[in-house]
Amino acid sequence: MGRISGSWLAGPRTTTRADGEAASYPGARLGLPASGPGSVAGFGRRLGALFADWIICLLVASALARQSAFDGHRPLNPGWPLAVFAVVYVLLLTTIGSTVGMRLFGIGVRRLDGRRLPLLWALVRTVLLMLVIPAVVYDHDQRGLHDKAADAVAVRL
Repeated sequence: MGRISGSWLAGPRTTTRADGEAASYPGARLGLPASGPGSVAGFGRRLGALFADWIICLLVASALARQSAFDGHRPLNPGWPLAVFAVVYVLLLTTIGSTVGMRLFGIGVRRLDGRRLPLLWALVRTVLLMLVIPAVVYDHDQRGLHDKAADAVAVRL
């Protein structure tokens, strides 16, 4: 019984690229390198960048609202940091291809053809990211549903 359940719990052993060859690393099916610039950014880098971006947006929202984000007696409206987050993500992904947190962690977001995200797709990706679930459901290439919807991938710079 352990062998049977272990096989389906572990998921597929290999995936295949478009040319039928076995893909041995994240991004192989997309034609990306295994490591270095242009390779798929790992989950740790992406999570670190997201955390850094959230802290920055929280501080900016606190300044805009003239209210401390850490005041227990008069808390900051949670809509402020979320609105700042959405605006920052859409603007920075469409203009420079990465946010401040992404730059700190050495990653960027590109379409599969290597270009930056257009405004509409950056907006779609950001909304799905803010819903959380699409961002944590990802494939062998470490592309979340939010990346797939925007035809994008997070890569190392």
